[in-house]
Amino acid sequence: MGISEYHSTVVMPGIEKPYPSILDFLTKRFPGIAREIWEARIQSGKVLTEKGEAVSFETAYVPLKKLYYFREVTEEPIIPFTEKIIFCNEELLVACKPHFLPVTPAGPYVNQCLLHRLKKRTKNKNLSPINRIDRETAGLVLFSMNPSTRGRYQKLFMNGEVEKSYDAVTKYSRDHKTKSWVVESRLVKGEPWFRMKTAPGKPNAVSKIFFMGSRENRALFQLSPVTGKKHQLRVHLSGLGFPILNDRYYPKLLPEAKINFEAPLQLLARKIRFIDPISAKLVTYESQRRVLL
Repeated sequence: MGISEYHSTVVMPGIEKPYPSILDFLTKRFPGIAREIWEARIQSGKVLTEKGEAVSFETAYVPLKKLYYFREVTEEPIIPFTEKIIFCNEELLVACKPHFLPVTPAGPYVNQCLLHRLKKRTKNKNLSPINRIDRETAGLVLFSMNPSTRGRYQKLFMNGEVEKSYDAVTKYSRDHKTKSWVVESRLVKGEPWFRMKTAPGKPNAVSKIFFMGSRENRALFQLSPVTGKKHQLRVHLSGLGFPILNDRYYPKLLPEAKINFEAPLQLLARKIRFIDPISAKLVTYESQRRVLL
């Protein structure tokens, strides 16, 4: 049994009366978790109010208030790769994440995530991710060390004031005259729910893509996402006819299989650059990892 050492948070939405029971709310909010599991968590004191008090079946639903709970999984996969801290001060931590490790708890991963590993290393319970990358992707992730300045770093990403550079190795079957592209599309949730797809309408995802060279049936690309939609680079490269090596989601969803640590997705969040809102200095952080052509 994998049990999170740190609580997760859910907010009870502002809704009209009659209010549901907290058990009914949690069951509806998390349809992937059986009602019996929520009953057992409440009975064992694993669901808490904002004040840290254990929720009971009689505890009233209070709109806009938070509930804390501890994620559990029957068996948690172990990710045998280590993250590296690139930079750390009182405001900001920059880490380089290995392939296969999620940034935050998700699915069968509870303690095997970058956030929980870094909380242990830094002893900072206030640590919070500012940006995120896919579990399958390696590379740079920024974390706030100080809640009072967190919003200033988050605004950098919200306002598009961060330059991001990715490297990717793709399948490459023939020579192309075009060496650079600006891809604009509208990405929405696809089927199954964890995939994205293009749809008609105003573009909400923009990527600048540059061909850097090829070898046999592979090519190296440098990618500069202007926006930050889920799976954006994976979808855009696949749409150009260059699926990223070892991508199990695009262009075709492959059958579920045991994790193959010998075949990581060849996508790396390699460099990030911005004007630090605290020091007002232009800063650049770069991963020492590389994808291999």
